Amino acid sequence: MPLIPANQPQLIRSSQKDEYYQNCLRNNTNEAFQTFAGSKRWLEWRKEIELLADLAYYSLTTYAGYQTLGEEYVNMVQVDPSKRRVPSHSRRAALVFLHTFLPYCLDKLLVYLENDLQAEDLDSHASPGGAGHWWSPASCVRAQTRRLVSLLTEPQRKALLPMLLVFQQAVTLLHRFHVAVFYLRGTFYHLSKRATGITYLRVLGMSGDDRLIRNSYRALGMVSLLQLGLTLVLQFNNLRQRQRARQEWKLHRNLPSSAQPVEASGSRASRCILCLEERRHSTSTPCGHLFCWECITEWCNTKAECPLCREKFLPHRLVYLRNYR
Repeated sequence: MPLIPANQPQLIRSSQKDEYYQNCLRNNTNEAFQTFAGSKRWLEWRKEIELLADLAYYSLTTYAGYQTLGEEYVNMVQVDPSKRRVPSHSRRAALVFLHTFLPYCLDKLLVYLENDLQAEDLDSHASPGGAGHWWSPASCVRAQTRRLVSLLTEPQRKALLPMLLVFQQAVTLLHRFHVAVFYLRGTFYHLSKRATGITYLRVLGMSGDDRLIRNSYRALGMVSLLQLGLTLVLQFNNLRQRQRARQEWKLHRNLPSSAQPVEASGSRASRCILCLEERRHSTSTPCGHLFCWECITEWCNTKAECPLCREKFLPHRLVYLRNYR
């Protein structure tokens, strides 16, 4: 049976199936790590655990030369740009790196750069968790960004911060533009596959409505490009307003807490049970329990329930206590 190029629906179904199994692997790994290491360590290493789960999934499938579960589900195989051979070992390794490790490093780099550029005293601006580890990718990225930011002057930091915010928006818009091009052309659903030149061939015969399917996705691509253009216009017009709102929130968030009673700082009631440290930016759940804003929002990304009483709630019901003492 001849091999023919896979169309858009098959590529999307394959990606959705892979994401489903990746989420299952991430959740099981997170639960196992949280059970053995505790909630505090799990909150610190949650991103790294998910990275290891993704690396394990693609190392055992793509890197080893096998189909992923999503590719097997729609009966597709990977091919190199010649469309006659399977990708080489080095090309598959580059695909796994670009698809898993590079997004993790880019996300950490942008977060640490933003925090360091906003910090007034870079030497004393350290994470609440304390020391890092030389074998942690996040610690390596943080050390490099802090070293680079320390070389900049204060005016340079203020000038670089808006550029960083624009770059963060540009990354999101680039992904949307890439998806729109995929709808039009029908190849390279992921940026990593476009960079490595890996495409797909399906082993099933050509269906009668394949041309109609591709034309319908081309129309969807045109609509996506139109929507992207409107989004660019709106974001360009509202850029100054968003920067002003961000600066106001930054000033409000960094209000001094010296007005709080001294005796409350050492009491057990003012500690967050997730990080076991002094509660910062106190936030209340619908059931009335208090946590750090950063801790409870990170917790809700995985489990939408109270860590104490296990009451279920939606994350938008969290209440940030602005003037709580």
